[in-house]
Parts: sequence; structure tokens; C-alpha cells
Amino acid sequence: MARDKEPIFDLDEYEQELSDSFDRGEWRSVPNLKEKIALAKEAARNYFREKEKVSIRVQTVDMDRIRKMAAERGLRPHTYIASFVHQLASGHIRDT
Repeated sequence: MARDKEPIFDLDEYEQELSDSFDRGEWRSVPNLKEKIALAKEAARNYFREKEKVSIRVQTVDMDRIRKMAAERGLRPHTYIASFVHQLASGHIRDT
């Protein structure tokens, strides 16, 4: 008889469903696993590449809003700003 393990993490509803589906054996390996692993490794290398510093001046009222928005997402303000710069550079945000 399998014994339920004590949870290690506090999971939200979505995360718990993913964990439960894994425990039920519903996940299957992809046919091109080696390619997917290589792609993930390349993405990790790109993520940790050296970064350049940029200094900008932002109005206090704007920075206060950015701090609040970042905190709501559990991010530091500079991380939140960097994610927008990355999205803009990647073409996910258009400068219309």
C-alpha cells in the first residue's frame, strides 16, 4: 500500500494538478528528447550570458508604479523592467 508523502512545497491549484498528473503516470517522453535537451541547454546558456548595464532616469511616479507592479508579480523592479526590454527586443512588444 502506497503511503502519501508529506508535501515539500506549497503548490497552487495548477501546480498541484501538474504534480498529481505526473504521479498518476500521465506524462510521456517526447520522441526527440536529445534535441529538446540540447535546446534547453542552449536557452540556459543564452540566459546566463553577460549582460550590459544601462542607466536611465525615470520619473518618481512612474518608478512607484513599476515597483508596485513588480511586487505584485514577486519580482524586483529592475528584473521587471529588464523583462519588458527583452520582450521589446524580441519583437513581442511593438513600439507603435
